[in-house]
Amino acid sequence: MTSNIFLLLGSNLGDRLNNLTTARLLIEEKVGKIIHQSSVYRTEAWGKTDQPDFYNQVIQLQSVLLPEDLLASVLTIEKEMGRVRIEKWGTRVIDIDILFYNNSQISTYSLQVPHPEIQNRKFTLLPLDEIASDFIHPAFQKSIHQLLIECPDQLPVVRMIS
Repeated sequence: MTSNIFLLLGSNLGDRLNNLTTARLLIEEKVGKIIHQSSVYRTEAWGKTDQPDFYNQVIQLQSVLLPEDLLASVLTIEKEMGRVRIEKWGTRVIDIDILFYNNSQISTYSLQVPHPEIQNRKFTLLPLDEIASDFIHPAFQKSIHQLLIECPDQLPVVRMIS
């Protein structure tokens, strides 16, 4: 059975655009078929602000992977691309967050879906709104567009590339 998945890609080290492109290619090779992708957006670092700006993009894909296998695959891609986890919210070549997996709500030691901070992060909601504004968040029962309107995050998010 094919699942509908939304991922957030982010990069703030090296050639950020190339990092996003490489991540998409590896996702298509190892995870599933990308059916939509947002524009690329630039935003200041969130959480730990003394670092380079991030480039972010949301992709929607279809995959046969189960949630835990999906997590393992995206973590492997991050590692292959040179991601080193040293500090929370630190700089990174690539970050791949699982935003939604169908309409599932998953809470395990290693995986939280929907991503628990979607509603608080404009850099996630803006690109998500671009490709899935009517998607209903399964926990809040609100559309992505409504969550964007209500989002408290004031960091500027700038569309870079469509």
